[in-house]
Amino acid sequence: MIPKYLDFSYIKGKGVHIGVTGSIAAYKSLDLMRELVKREAKVSVSLSQAALKFITPITIKGLGVESVTTDMFSLDSLYSHLYPGYDPEVFAIVPATANIMAKIANGIADDLISSQALAFDKQIIVAPAMNPRMFNARPTIDNLQKLRNYGIKVVEPDVGGVACGEYGKGRLADLREIYFQILKSLAPQDLAGRKILITMGPTREFFDPVRFWSNPSSGKMGAALATAAWLRGARVTCISGDTDVWLPSEITKIDVTSAQDMFEVATELWPDHNIGCLCAAVCDFRPKNRLTQKFKKEGASNRLLVEFEKNPDILKTLGQKKNQDQKLIGFAAETEDNFIELAKEKMARKNLDFIVVNQINHKNTGFKSDKNSVVIIDKMANAVDLGTMLKADIAWEIWNRVSTS
Repeated sequence: MIPKYLDFSYIKGKGVHIGVTGSIAAYKSLDLMRELVKREAKVSVSLSQAALKFITPITIKGLGVESVTTDMFSLDSLYSHLYPGYDPEVFAIVPATANIMAKIANGIADDLISSQALAFDKQIIVAPAMNPRMFNARPTIDNLQKLRNYGIKVVEPDVGGVACGEYGKGRLADLREIYFQILKSLAPQDLAGRKILITMGPTREFFDPVRFWSNPSSGKMGAALATAAWLRGARVTCISGDTDVWLPSEITKIDVTSAQDMFEVATELWPDHNIGCLCAAVCDFRPKNRLTQKFKKEGASNRLLVEFEKNPDILKTLGQKKNQDQKLIGFAAETEDNFIELAKEKMARKNLDFIVVNQINHKNTGFKSDKNSVVIIDKMANAVDLGTMLKADIAWEIWNRVSTS
């Protein structure tokens, strides 16, 4: 469910409590628990009496969950209605029925989960799931607004078909959205208030309507950087070439095709951002004369000659336009042995604050891989070799350095 390029390791050892209420979507919470346990989070669970109609404590314990509570008053835990699990840092109610949201919004504590929620003084997340007419009812709408006013994060449900056969807004949100809201509540918010612009993926330079010059970039590194920055509180905009990577819905994504397209969007948006991180694999050249019709090999000679011209240099242009309050991060994919020296020259030439360099001819790293092997260099020429890591953790390390610079 969670792609490897977004598999952030900082969740290890963090306390997460899941409250499950009586919706047919309760079975989906098992997948969420599994993903959290897989990453060694300390997971505990509370089940409402209605939730027990859909899933059982034995099933949940089988996933590796540390504790499962079903009773508001128990001789084993006299205060389970006040203290969920083992001192969790976030409490996510997945799925959340109209009933439980109404109780919390109006201060009612007459069952296990409503009591735990009212006594919980850290981040609460609710992920509603119900019939669309129930979700759109005025009391539900009012209660959702109350929850938001109390600082509770609401993960909006999806539009789609629901178990009763109706169609509309009320289907439990994509579990990835819920998972990453949980991660966000566990992350430092050291990039809060920053607006970050990221370029990612490949550009495509068409020779005719169906053929293009490009590269194998997948956009995974850019997606990891964007998600990591968002998790840490930044407002993130991605300018993306053709990729199929997943991003949290709160990240703005602008799709482009060519280097010229990316250049125009990036130069327009750059003045309104604090940090630029340009990791797209931009084609340096494009076919000079694009054919309007598909090229036919019939009747052509044995050689095809295509003349290329330079594309605009996005990174250099943003470096020239950078003001003293902006930071600019560039990426350098190299194949030569002296890649560090080449990266330092590029950083100076393009007026960068940081450059992230990697040798793309290493096995099982770089393009398309979930891992990378990089060196981060700052403008004082200090170089830090991160070795080979998941792209998610590399992104985290990059923002660690940027946030304190």
